[in-house]
This record gives sequence, C-alpha cells and structure tokens, in this order.
Amino acid sequence: MCGIVGCIGHGKIQTVVLNGLEKLEYRGYDSAGLFIMDEDGSTQLVKRVGRIQNLRDAVDEEIPAFAGIGHTRWATHGPATENNAHPHQSQSGRFTLVHNGVIENYDELKKEFLSDVDFKSQTDTEVAVNLVEYFANKENLSGKEAFRRALKEIRGSFAFGLLDSEKPGVLYAAKHKSPLLVGVGEGFNVICSDAMATIAETDRYIEIKDEELITLTADSVEIETIDGKPVERAPFIAELDADDLEKGAYAHYMLKEMDEQPVVLRKIIQNYQDENGQLTVDKEILDSILASDRIYIVACGTSYNAGWVGKELFEQLAGIPVEVHLASEFAYHQPLLSQKPFFIFLSQSGETADSRQALVKVNEQNYPSLTITNVKGSTLSREATYTLLLHAGPEIAVASTKAYTAQITVMAVVSDALRAAKGLVAPFDMKHELGVVAASIEGVLSDKQAVQDLVKERLLETRNAFYIGRHLDYYVAMEAALKLKEISYVQTESFAAGELKHGTIALIEEGTPVIALLSEPVVASHTRGNIQEVKARGAVVTTIAMEGVEQEGDDFVVPAVPILLVPLVSVVVTQLIAYYTSLGKGLDVDKPRNLAKSVTVE
Repeated sequence: MCGIVGCIGHGKIQTVVLNGLEKLEYRGYDSAGLFIMDEDGSTQLVKRVGRIQNLRDAVDEEIPAFAGIGHTRWATHGPATENNAHPHQSQSGRFTLVHNGVIENYDELKKEFLSDVDFKSQTDTEVAVNLVEYFANKENLSGKEAFRRALKEIRGSFAFGLLDSEKPGVLYAAKHKSPLLVGVGEGFNVICSDAMATIAETDRYIEIKDEELITLTADSVEIETIDGKPVERAPFIAELDADDLEKGAYAHYMLKEMDEQPVVLRKIIQNYQDENGQLTVDKEILDSILASDRIYIVACGTSYNAGWVGKELFEQLAGIPVEVHLASEFAYHQPLLSQKPFFIFLSQSGETADSRQALVKVNEQNYPSLTITNVKGSTLSREATYTLLLHAGPEIAVASTKAYTAQITVMAVVSDALRAAKGLVAPFDMKHELGVVAASIEGVLSDKQAVQDLVKERLLETRNAFYIGRHLDYYVAMEAALKLKEISYVQTESFAAGELKHGTIALIEEGTPVIALLSEPVVASHTRGNIQEVKARGAVVTTIAMEGVEQEGDDFVVPAVPILLVPLVSVVVTQLIAYYTSLGKGLDVDKPRNLAKSVTVE
C-alpha cells in the first residue's frame, strides 16, 4: 500500500518520479504528491487528491531539479485530502518526507516531543518529519544524524525517503517491515517501493534490509545499520520486461492478466521440470516437507482462497494433513501446532504485512517455511527457508487473477512431486493434465461475450449476490465472491451449498442472484437440490457446471479435467463475471475504491 519513488542526479527528476508513481498507482490512489529540489536550494511541492494524472497536470516538468521524492497514497491516518497527501514537511520546511507504513507510537511521539508543533495534517508521517527536525534543533545534529535519532524512537512499519534543504545533493532512506529498493544508475540513483517503478531507468537494484539507513548522492550509495555499522551489498539485476508492465491493446490490466493465465500455466510447467521432462521441485524442499507431520498454509485474501485448494492437493495427492490459516489471525493467535510443522506462505507480492508478521513468529520458533510468490527477492522470499516462484509476470490490477491460478498450479506441482517422492500411485499425469487445463482456460476465455450478456441480464442492477458450491466448488465460490465484491461493489457472499438451509437461505428473496458451481459427481445432485430450494424462494440462478455433471439449461459448461484441477478452469468464468459486472456498472476495474494491490500494512 502506498508507493514511493525518489531520484537524485537525473536530468528529468519530475518525469522519472511521475512515471514511477504511475507504475505504482496500483499500491494506492487516494492522493499523490511530488517534492523537488535543485542544487541551489530552490524547491517545489505539489500535492493533489485522486490519481497520478491529477498530479502530473499540476507539475511543471521543465523546472530544473537535482533531487525529488514522490508518493501515491492509500489512506491510513486521515482522509484523502491535499493536507494529508505526501510528501510532508517539517514546520520550518527544512525536511521533506515520504512514508509507506504505519507508525504505531505516533501519538506518544507527538505528546513527548512535539507539543509545540502546529500540525497541518492528520497523518503519522507529519509526526515523523517533525521528529527529525526536533532532534536536529534540540540536539544540534546534522540532518542525517537527526534522521538516525528519530528512527530509534519510531515503532511500527516504515519505508522513508527524506530530503534536507541544507543538503540538496543528498537523499536519505530507511526501512522497517515495508518494501524499499535502491536503483543504481549512471550519474543518478533512485529509491522505489518496487523495481517496476523505475525499470525504465535502470535494471540494477540493491536490496535494503530492515533497520538500515541509506545515503544516496548522484554517484554513490552508502548503506549502514541504524547504529552506524557500514554494510556492503552488491546490486542484483531485476528480471523485469518494461513491456510486461503495459496494457498494450487491452482496455484494462485485469482483462490482460486473465488472458495471460494459459501462458502462465505453461511457464510453470516449463520451469518446474527436470532434464527428462518430469515435473520436479528442489529435493531439499521436498525432504523438508516430508520430514514434517503437517503443513500449515498461511495467507490473506485471494491467496488464502487458493490455500484451500492447495489443502486438497496436498492431502489427496501426497497424503499430508494440511491446515489453512488467515495470516492476520495466525500472527497474534497461533493455534496449537503439531510436533513437526512445515509452513507455506502464499503471497503474490511477497510483501504482505500480515503474512510477514506470521513468518517472523514462525522463524522465532525455528520452523521450516516455504514462500510461494511472484516476486523474486521480496521480503517473504528472503526471510522464509525456501522460495518457489510463480513465474506469472507482473500483476498490476488490484483484483488478482493469474496469481491465484499460478499459486494453485505451483502447489499442484509440489503435491505431485511429494506424491512421487513417497512412491504413491498417480491418479493422473499432472504435467499432461495441466497442459489440458491451460487449453481449457483458453476455451473459457474465448466465450467472453456470453458472460457479458448474462451479466447484463442478471447482475448490473442488484446490490446482493451469492455463490454456492460444495467441497472444491465451495473453495472456488469463496474466491468468486471476493472478486465480484471487490471490483463491482455487489455485496457477494459464498456459502457451502449444504449450509443454506441452516440459516443463510433467509437472505434469499425475489430476484436474488445465486451462482452455483457444480463439478463433482458425488455432490452435484445435492447442489442441484439446493438450487431448487433457492429458486422456490425467488432466486435467479446461474449455473457453472463441468462436463459430465452438466444438465440442459446450465448457463456455462467448462471442459472436463481432473476434479482436483477444476478450480483452475471454473474460477476463470467467475473472474469474467466480476470483470463484466464492474465494467457494466461503469466502475474502475483495475483500481477499485478503498483497495490497494500490495498490502504492506497490518
């Protein structure tokens, strides 16, 4: 949440920062701001509510500048206003700060150190920048040392970019629990929340770890701990293609990313096979899982929904018991664990704050862990024992699509590899069937018009909707309901179909849309019975059935694939339903209200 870009030494500071903020807009888009400074000390601060384009329209990109910092905000402290937008300045104007994260003790800091400050915003960030100035004045410290002193007082999560008007050729940065990278250029350097922000400027980045303070000039990068110990760290090459970050001919990133799902599945198959063409995973990972007595999947949101499908894969293919937990609950209320647990963290960004907090607790107990993520070198990747990548390419739309199917696919590969390692009989050829699934998804995606037509007829005027299903279909219903509610604002709930009559059928009334998922022969007839029950109470029912359990009159029939892999296909229909509902209501598909892509605060 929130995005930071800073640059020093580049000839077009405003352009670099604005372009970077546009790439990070998925992280937050309530408001945005830019501060620039030239070598002679002249400055400009511009802040606007709303999208980055509003900020760009207000900024003069031709004004000379040697350093700049910018920010796109997802509101935590105070509403989206220009006063609350970043960057924030100290009372004298000497220091200017951008911040991603949440300062937990900001109110205490205000009372202890800053009672005389006339605050212009409701943000914790303004407290931080004034704390730097307080120590600079009170203890007669340089800007850098005042920053260091303030960092020692601050509790919570943060990624900071700081400029000091008395040192116009220097940019300071620091982080704790929030992502931040340094980008290394020729005659310039940058800071950013994500390499995609500045990949057009450089592909060389330095990882910044918690409790580190960074000093950048146009030609140098100095890393040290907050206690002043020098740190040496070589840059790495960011494996990003700038073209992957663009929509191309697509109207929305979400539509592009849905269409990319067959390619992503094939990339996963390609990246997780040995020289004999057999699906494989690092033996060390397999041995560690096999040495455990239970897998704990920890995740949030869409990744949590994928985790439930993963549970079935691990249990049915590899015979390993699995629990699935919400990271935000697990982090502070750890359940009773088995004797030899193994943890799997699912996160598209690898920066999810709730999951990171849970991983910290797991590491404190020295339990082995695996992060399955889309971002190499992300925090969860670095701090877990092992990492497996999704190979899905950048996912920009706030509503996750290809990351969900990629997570399930990677877990299918791991489950199959564990099965083989245990010498268990394969119920089907995983590599072959994943190829079939990719082709099946292409078939579903080719029928977009049918989905759009049905949405126009049944969903555009409703305030409420329900998804129902049993077993794996219920797990897909969880993700389908999340997708519809988050981008169309239709209040959508998912229910295990058999639970309807235990209370929730009271919510069904004349005209209520109910979308039913049917794939498993053993329970399909039971779900058909539940469909009749809601129809009898006035519901308008849409059915998504797999070949083999379909009946005349079903709205969508998806190709037959092994039951354990059906979620990879049926979920795509529900993604399209969410997309066309949002589009039909005239909403911003890629950037729904109140949400952000990478949830980097608890």
